[in-house]
Amino acid sequence: MNAQAASIPIEQGAQPVRSRRRAVLALITLGIVVIAAAAVVYYLLVARYYESTDDAYVNGNVVQVTPQVTGTVIAVNADNTQTIKQGQPLVTLDPADARIALQQSEAALGQTVRQVHTLYVDTLQYRALLAQRKADLARAQDDYRRRLEIAKSGAVSTEEITHARDALSNAQAAYDAANQQLAANQALTWNVSIANHPDVLAAAAKVRDAYLAYARNTLPAPVTGYVAQRVVQVGQRVAPGTPLMAVVPLNEIWVDANFKEVQLQHMRIGQPVSLHADVYGSSVTYHGHVVGFSAGTGSAFALLPPQNATGNWIKIVQRLPVRIALDPQELQAHPLRIGLSVLAEVDLHNERGAALDNAPNTVYQTPVFADYGAQANGEIARIIAQNAGDDALPAAVAARAVHNAQHVAVAR
Repeated sequence: MNAQAASIPIEQGAQPVRSRRRAVLALITLGIVVIAAAAVVYYLLVARYYESTDDAYVNGNVVQVTPQVTGTVIAVNADNTQTIKQGQPLVTLDPADARIALQQSEAALGQTVRQVHTLYVDTLQYRALLAQRKADLARAQDDYRRRLEIAKSGAVSTEEITHARDALSNAQAAYDAANQQLAANQALTWNVSIANHPDVLAAAAKVRDAYLAYARNTLPAPVTGYVAQRVVQVGQRVAPGTPLMAVVPLNEIWVDANFKEVQLQHMRIGQPVSLHADVYGSSVTYHGHVVGFSAGTGSAFALLPPQNATGNWIKIVQRLPVRIALDPQELQAHPLRIGLSVLAEVDLHNERGAALDNAPNTVYQTPVFADYGAQANGEIARIIAQNAGDDALPAAVAARAVHNAQHVAVAR
């Protein structure tokens, strides 16, 4: 009886403990269910429309400055970390040899222009000579005709008629010779001006080549940016293609974000991207958009791509580089440098864009080297104008000579 009576209070005291335990477990289970439901709802409504990666880095163009001719460096006008403008001279090579070659080609062009101009003057002379021979031929024909008419009356001897016939033959031969000389000289100048004559064009091409070689002794900045990787030194002998320094235009940079292949299913060109650079932290947000996808994964373009056709194959999730364009105004307010780490988050709500095609093409160009050709053409035009003389005056003189010769022939 005593043992049975003692056990009753113990069992009665254990009931509240079990109840509280069940209540706590129920609350924990309910909390887990609520958290899981909230996570599912958050994923369905928000999280599944965003893909992010911290494997993203700032990238940009690194424009190499290399010489186009061989020479010795006599001046270096910029150094690392310095800002330069497009067209600003960066490196100067010794131009002495190129200057001599340019002067020789310019002298040859001037001499060629004068020689070609002589051909045009000879044409004018041959035309005047032809007019004179034509007048002589007309006079010989008239003399021979008159003697034939007088010979009917017996006033002219046969010998005199023979001399007149010989004079007519000589005048005809002289006229034919003058005509052939004119045709031969016209063949050298037919339907072409002095500036477009083949001999002048050949000499002008040599001047252009020498001028370009001379101008290329000064290496301008291809773009506006910051100098980096300067290795050139004064006195160094450089050859075409030798890297001297690099120019980095920090206003033309982008972000290469390496997303996992399982994150690319809904990613499209044109989707907005939010970015945070480690250099500024979360206080600065950059707004960009997807502009293109790489044609292959990073491992596919590696120097030593992995060989998966082996017995020790292990599957590794691949990453694909995605290019993200940045807002130029935000870059101006908070500049970035090449190689900085970035956290990128892509908004996937809009899937109307393309995955691969229709990516916009970007064109990079510089006009600094085009000026060399324009300057060379201006120098060539100056030399031709200086040595060609006045083409209108010889033409007027020739026309007057032809007219005078014809007038003399009529008068006779």
